[in-house]
Amino acid sequence: MRVLHVIARLNVGGTARYITRLAEELPKHKVETFIATGFVQGSEEEDPSAKKLKVIRIPSLGRQFNPIKDHLALKQLLEVVREVKPDILHTHTFKAGFIGRIKSKEINKAAGKRVKFVHTFHGHLFDDPEFSGLKSLIITSFERRFAMRTDAIVTVGAQVGKELLEREIGQPEQFTNIPPGLDPLKLAKSKPRSKVTIGWIARVTGVKNPLRALEVARLFPDAQFLIAGGGDMLEQVKSQAPKNTKVLGWTDAAKLFAASDIILSTSENEGMPIALIEAQLASKPVVATNVGGVAEVVLNKKTGFVTRKSTEELATALEKLIKSKALRTAQGRAAKAHATKAFSIEKMIKAHVLLYKKLTK
Repeated sequence: MRVLHVIARLNVGGTARYITRLAEELPKHKVETFIATGFVQGSEEEDPSAKKLKVIRIPSLGRQFNPIKDHLALKQLLEVVREVKPDILHTHTFKAGFIGRIKSKEINKAAGKRVKFVHTFHGHLFDDPEFSGLKSLIITSFERRFAMRTDAIVTVGAQVGKELLEREIGQPEQFTNIPPGLDPLKLAKSKPRSKVTIGWIARVTGVKNPLRALEVARLFPDAQFLIAGGGDMLEQVKSQAPKNTKVLGWTDAAKLFAASDIILSTSENEGMPIALIEAQLASKPVVATNVGGVAEVVLNKKTGFVTRKSTEELATALEKLIKSKALRTAQGRAAKAHATKAFSIEKMIKAHVLLYKKLTK
């Protein structure tokens, strides 16, 4: 069985590590796996995990919309399909799903066979400030159309699937929920800290709302805040950060978790947040906004706190953990146990193999 995975770019983040794991593990189950991707753009960096992969580059493929480059990207993808001749074309995130499914008949012709189409939603763009208003309506229209050409739709969280169906994207029988599988990161021994330290790690961009993290930081002048990540808002965040906040730029997640007592997430939208799973595997309690699949990762009042998109509610939850080391320890232990059980690599790979076999039988 041959599966060609297509993703616009392997930028730093959970989706890149998800793809890397599939590429590493699926061949062990007699699934020949190919990864086709473009290049990161602007201030983004490619995830270190991508260095492990032998990827097929599609030079014109990127996150930003550009009719000329997108047309070229489709032509380049068709060349890859002619060479690989996949049984399954598995696209990830909107842009790759757009390129990979807009000309499904041409994909079949290039492969010389009836290709099965799978698309994974690692989240969606509907709550992303960058894609609001008319853009959101256009994306919804495209996704409804593409769902009709898709044999299986994978979501990395049950909530994401629910939200897609509410927008009339796809049919219930098309959906399969496959949570990500992760290994615990290797954390260095942490140095003694005089202050409770709160870590934040994500793309520094509007949908992750780093400015709300700064608002929270201003409410706890006696705590230390660490902001890790890069993106289009990095310079703005640096200029507005209070004295108790260090803005680190791109940073290894393992280093951030080792230096933190609590992890904070202020996102406006999420799929299944890999960083929060990794934080819990590192025994860190999490305080996060209730968006996307966050409540499937962080069990409210057990492994951390899940709040509405409110600075005040985030601060109230955070204060409980800052004041109580015993609570941080108890929730950290519960977080590790939950993440270890719910997000195993074995379960993730097995679910993909079963799906592929079902489609190609």
